[in-house]
Amino acid sequence: MGLVKIELNKVDIDRLARALQSMNEVRFNAVVKKNVTELLNAARNGGTPIKTGELRKSSGTYGDEMGYYADYAPHVEYGHRTIDGGWVSGKHFLKANVDSQAFIYYQDLKNAIKKG
Repeated sequence: MGLVKIELNKVDIDRLARALQSMNEVRFNAVVKKNVTELLNAARNGGTPIKTGELRKSSGTYGDEMGYYADYAPHVEYGHRTIDGGWVSGKHFLKANVDSQAFIYYQDLKNAIKKG
C-alpha cells in the first residue's frame, strides 16, 4: 500500500478557527493551547535537531505561540552560509512539527465546533 499524503488548505483552517472563535472564545483558546502544548512536546521529544541539546532546551511557549529562544534557531531551520562560503541546508524542523500538527488542529477545531 502506498503512502497517502494529505495537505490541508490554510484558508480552511483559518475559516474554522474564526468560526469557533466567534462561537466560543474560551473553547477556541482551549484548542489553541492544546495544540501549542503538543507542538512544544513534539519539539522536546525528538522534533528538534540535537547537536549540543541547547536548541531543544530553548523551546518554549509565548502565550498562544511556540518557538525557540536560541538566537541560532533560524539558521538551523532555514540554512546558513559558512565562513568559507559554503552552505548548510536548513533542517526545517519547526515547519515539519507544524505540518504534522496541522491535521490535529483542524480536527480539534471541527470537533469543538460540533460541540457547539
